[in-house]
Amino acid sequence: MENNAELRFDLGDKTPRPLKRQFSRLMGMTAAQVSKVAQEALNAVGANKFHFVVLATLHQFGPSSQAAIADRTGIYRSDLVAVINTLEEGGYARRGPDPADKRRNVITMTEAGTRRFTELDGILAEVHEHVMAPLGEDEREQLFSLLTRVNAHLAGD
Repeated sequence: MENNAELRFDLGDKTPRPLKRQFSRLMGMTAAQVSKVAQEALNAVGANKFHFVVLATLHQFGPSSQAAIADRTGIYRSDLVAVINTLEEGGYARRGPDPADKRRNVITMTEAGTRRFTELDGILAEVHEHVMAPLGEDEREQLFSLLTRVNAHLAGD
């Protein structure tokens, strides 16, 4: 998907009619474009989506074990180690022994991590506004509601 030509979804006369009605194609193309815009915005400040996901989890749930973060975020445990290493190197998080079980580490967000979370959250809010610009507020709420229902349905399969 790195080729920008693959991200185009031409709804004009050049696109065969059967492709125009393929929901999975439209969703896939939309997801790829939204992901690209978000990643470019995060890359501009030296971050990526996993940094935001981990910081958001720590922001909401407080200090957590790596296993709990992996469970809450869906990030593979082996990949999570690298994300936490990067956050720790940036001063955004720190590892420490779990007082209840010294064999386990607890990840804690630092004050710098809280500022970084706020920064990344703001950047992604701008991305959201850019992506949703063609829709009114009611349409945005309806889209979220509908996609939430479709995701819940598919998760239950």
